[in-house]
Amino acid sequence: MKTAREPGFAYQAVYRYLMRLMAESGGDGNTRLPSLRQLADRLNVSISTIQYAYSLLEKEGRVYSVAKSGYYARAVVAPTSSDVGNDLLETLYVNARRPGMCLLSGEDPVSVQSLDSPLLLLERELLRQYPRQPALLDQPCGELELRTVLAARYTTSPRQCWHAEDVYIGADLRGVLEILIAVLQLKHATVLVESPCDWVILRLLQAAEVRVIELPLQACGGLEPQRLEALLSTGDVRLVLLSSGLCMPRGTQVPADNRINIARLLGEHGTWVLENDCYGELGDAMEGERWRDRLDPDRLLVFSTFEKIIGVEAPYGFVLSRQWRSEMLRHFLLRSFRLSPIRQKAIARLYGNGRIDQHLHVLRRLLKERRTPMIQLLRERLGDALQVVEPQGGATVWVQALRPVNMRDVFQRLLGQQVLIAPGELFSLHGLHRRHLRLNLLDQDENGLPGAIAMLGDALRLAALE
Repeated sequence: MKTAREPGFAYQAVYRYLMRLMAESGGDGNTRLPSLRQLADRLNVSISTIQYAYSLLEKEGRVYSVAKSGYYARAVVAPTSSDVGNDLLETLYVNARRPGMCLLSGEDPVSVQSLDSPLLLLERELLRQYPRQPALLDQPCGELELRTVLAARYTTSPRQCWHAEDVYIGADLRGVLEILIAVLQLKHATVLVESPCDWVILRLLQAAEVRVIELPLQACGGLEPQRLEALLSTGDVRLVLLSSGLCMPRGTQVPADNRINIARLLGEHGTWVLENDCYGELGDAMEGERWRDRLDPDRLLVFSTFEKIIGVEAPYGFVLSRQWRSEMLRHFLLRSFRLSPIRQKAIARLYGNGRIDQHLHVLRRLLKERRTPMIQLLRERLGDALQVVEPQGGATVWVQALRPVNMRDVFQRLLGQQVLIAPGELFSLHGLHRRHLRLNLLDQDENGLPGAIAMLGDALRLAALE
């Protein structure tokens, strides 16, 4: 524990310690856990670090607190095959909540450092300044102060400009995307997405009966202009979904010349573009262009979430759109999102006082520092089994098996050892990326990354071939 005393890492070590402690108890309920002071003395860390680790476990539903008594492990029922079924994503979600799991499947950039604590501190200060607002003064599309800050942040020129009335804030990203699907009338329409694509987006489109065409990213990280031209020429494509800066989960950026060619094609066809900016500020190099810098803003929508850069205390999603104002307002009113105006003001102040930009500078550095040893370890120990796609940012690494192994077999083998991975087929609706994996960043300590990579290597070597 003494090796993990640096800011931003100690609570993660405490978190892992508690997870192992609960796993050793057999997953029974009502198991009392050590007190804050006991753990602080035992692990040689501060009480606030212990408190933060416990709060994370409590948010995840793994522990609960009893006043004047302490923390207790929540009973966990091990899922059976009949509980989970054959859906790979459902299996992943269910097992991700099991105590003792080594999660190589996640994707949480702020796990290395979040702004949750500064956000909540600022919120408490604002609560003393602003009285509780009457319900009639609630703003259905989000707090005006935050909408104004976001509009200014996304404005880069007199042409590429946004105003507060172009910004809509929802309770979470999923809710905002569901509204976009309804407003754009995408049911039974054709949407073109880059592939691999976030499984949350793919499942939402699938549930809404949207016809999805996947355009695989090339080895260089860009799209194939000739294939895009052929698809757009049919006239059936209602919308094209593109990543802003980083193309996740691949973690790469579109080369400048490819971005210029693709933007020209989209402009010539007058195609509507939906830009995914959830990871746009997590790239190592921030001076590059975004799609919105080259596209017609009147044929463009941009969506993102605060959660990827602030933390779980800021789950709100938002979208920018110059068009569809009446329909957007109607759907946001129908949704009746109940968002804390004070917390939104606090987020706006974090942007306004420069705290977000300072945090992003540190976050990008920490993520790169965490990726580098992981990639080196992957190449040293699994270079004969995996090819790493060199990431240009983010909190994950995209790898490809050099043999045609059955990744479902690899997934099941590791699941039996309490290691969870994210097979590449999760990022496609049409069976693409079956030889790929997305791996998230783990601490490189004695029981963390090296052990997990060793088990991954064994599973790859023992897995059946397709």
